Amino acid sequence: MTATQRRGRRIMMSAAEIDVFLSGHRTCRVATVSPDGRPHAGALWFAWDGTSLWLYSLVRSRRWADLRRDPRIAVVVDDGEDYGELRGVELSGSVDFVGEAPRTGVPHPELDTPERLFSERNFGLPAMPHDGRHAWLRLTPERVVSWDFTKMAAAAAARPEPGRS
Repeated sequence: MTATQRRGRRIMMSAAEIDVFLSGHRTCRVATVSPDGRPHAGALWFAWDGTSLWLYSLVRSRRWADLRRDPRIAVVVDDGEDYGELRGVELSGSVDFVGEAPRTGVPHPELDTPERLFSERNFGLPAMPHDGRHAWLRLTPERVVSWDFTKMAAAAAARPEPGRS
């Protein structure tokens, strides 16, 4: 699932590191393609189940309309302030629409895990509150690219200084 990257394996996260990273964040940036071919990007909360990224989107949004027409999507989750701290994951592929739209809470076993993860993290509640305005999108990525610039600093610190062994 992880793509080969130009900078090589030096800064690429392992599958386990990606899982920990995505499980520890809640906000992503989602990019879709509008009917006129222009990109549209916006921030959204998500849940990561170890395989798929679950997005809880307004059904009356530009994002939802774009994805209904063309389900291709790119999502970035990142953090860090200074260059040497930058870390992130880009996931891309096509979304699946899961459950009723808008979501009203009709039992849907496939949504049990993402709704529990999402509700606990974002609302501190054991059960998902449904507002009748949102619905679920599932991205099981076809391509994953990651970067962790802290690995460059760690590698530099491990190298001996010139003239010393």
